[in-house]
Parts: sequence; C-alpha cells; structure tokens
Amino acid sequence: MSCKKDYFVHESACVDEPCEIGKGTKIWHFSHIMKNAKIGENCIFGQNANIASGVVIGNNVKVQNNVSIYTGAIIEDDVFLGPSCVLTNITNPRSQIVRHKLYERTIFRRGATVGANATVICGVELGRYSFIAAGAVVTRDVPDYALMMGAPARRVNWISRHGIPLPQPDADGIMVCPESEYRYKEVEPGVVRCLDLDEDALLPPGKATGRVSYRDLQKE
Repeated sequence: MSCKKDYFVHESACVDEPCEIGKGTKIWHFSHIMKNAKIGENCIFGQNANIASGVVIGNNVKVQNNVSIYTGAIIEDDVFLGPSCVLTNITNPRSQIVRHKLYERTIFRRGATVGANATVICGVELGRYSFIAAGAVVTRDVPDYALMMGAPARRVNWISRHGIPLPQPDADGIMVCPESEYRYKEVEPGVVRCLDLDEDALLPPGKATGRVSYRDLQKE
C-alpha cells in the first residue's frame, strides 16, 4: 500500500487494506475504498463514493458525490464521473442468483465524461473524450469524441476534447473546436481524431484553462 503521507483520507472515510492509492489523491467524507482496489495519482473522490475490490482507476480521475464503482470497471486517466451517476456490473441481476464470477467489464477510456445521474450498463466501452449527457442511459459502446444523449443514449454530435460540441464540418471535413481552435476530422465513418494534438498528449498549459462554457455558445 502507498505511504499514507502521499495522499489524503478524510477521517470519516474508510480505506481497506491492501489497496494501492497514488500520490496526491484525495478521498473525502464517508467514502469507502475496498481492498485490492488500485487507484492512481491526483484523483478526487467526493462524498459517499464507493470503490469496490478489483477496480482499476488511472490518474487524475474525478469521482463526484454518491458514485459507486463496482468490480469489473476499468477507468483510465482523466475520466470524470458526475454526481450520482450509476455504473453496473451484471446485466441480469437477481437477488436469488449468485453471479459473482460473471461480473462484466466496463471500460472508460481516457478523458471520458459521464454526466450527473447518467447510467452506464455494464459490458460496454466508452471511447476517449466521449461525453455522456446528464440522465442518459448507455447500453452500447460509445465512439471516441461522441456526445451521447437520451435513453437509450444516441450520438447527437461529436464533441471536442474541451467538452464543446463541434460544428458541422467544412468542405474538407474539418470541425474546429470553438474554444481551443483544435481541428477534428472524421477520418473514417464513426472515427474522429484531433488533427492538432495526440490523444495521449497532455494539454499545453495555455489550453488547460476553460474560457468558454456551453451556455455561452448557445447564446451566440
């Protein structure tokens, strides 16, 4: 287990041993980290978060209040899980039936966002920098940079790494993020890539501070 001085645990939280918790991570009020969980650096777990045994979480992950992450979940770097979003690990649960050996894997790729009160049914993969809108219900795999809304969730647009819906492509198929001015393109059907920054690259300091909200864009 990581040295306790490297991360913060509120006095009301419970951390079972053994587990791994990275440097700079903060675990807030009434949260519970179960044994054999693996958590990266600089993560934040809000009030009443529950992390089950065997869960793997990367670096810089933000887990808001009232979120439970169950065995079978793999969460990569920079993922955001909004308040009271719901994750599952069995598609056909019954109280009388024991399916502990049938937990299904759910993968949250780097930079994905799950909005408040959204539900992610297990056994799917959320693509890099995808965005699940508040209250949506995800029942199938989600492409990179997809903006998903509704129940069941459908792709309604492409969204930039900065969380801004992308405009219609120009004559060359280029979509420019209104905030960052990074260019995106659907390089093949259903596959969007940023042309100016690799998905694994950190945002440059000048691009890591938000300047435009989605509401601001709607007013234009």
